[in-house]
Amino acid sequence: MMKATMVRDLPQAERPREKLLSEGPRALTNAELLAILLRTGTKEESVLHLAERILSRFKELGIASLVNVSPLELSEIKGIGPAKALTILAAIEFGRRIGSKAAEQRQIIQGPEDVAAYAMPRLRYQTKEYFLVLLLNMKNQVLSLQTISVGSLSASIVHPREVFQAALRQSAAAVILIHNHPSGDPSPSQEDIAITGRLVQAGKLMDIPVLDHVIIGDNKYISLKEKGMVK
Repeated sequence: MMKATMVRDLPQAERPREKLLSEGPRALTNAELLAILLRTGTKEESVLHLAERILSRFKELGIASLVNVSPLELSEIKGIGPAKALTILAAIEFGRRIGSKAAEQRQIIQGPEDVAAYAMPRLRYQTKEYFLVLLLNMKNQVLSLQTISVGSLSASIVHPREVFQAALRQSAAAVILIHNHPSGDPSPSQEDIAITGRLVQAGKLMDIPVLDHVIIGDNKYISLKEKGMVK
């Protein structure tokens, strides 16, 4: 049986840690970045091969699917114990929070692209349907983002009372409705259109206009205002 090539057998310039130091993190492949987190492989397999094997397991769903993986799922992979599994998950969560924080820095909402940039890090990988309301002041600055309901994979039940109670509590001048489609396809359903119409009418009665309803998919979104469904 051929001896496995270990990281220590590679030229220094090709070792992940040394490569990161000399060229920066952007020069590393996904497998090399993961290898740095894992630190060690096994007696039969280098840490790089282990990292490549982990990534190949999630190749069909894409690397982003690691966001929803459980410690148990990772620990079932040969060569991954609880400590390595938790290190990977901690790094993923840290990256997710950085992405969310970056979105929060966009305080002025000028159009649906701003709404999508703000909400995408929070919603893109959720496996349930979340219905949120973005509360704005008179200058279209974000006051807060409130979760109104969490539904199943197919539907969320939203009542105008919850939406506008949140708006009244923070003296919002206007609101934008946001929800995700866990399927990744942001195309509006008949239920989405019906809920939008009901909330737009309620907003007119409350004198708190609904400016838009943005549906978040997998790295894409649809604005119901742009589709002529919010007037």
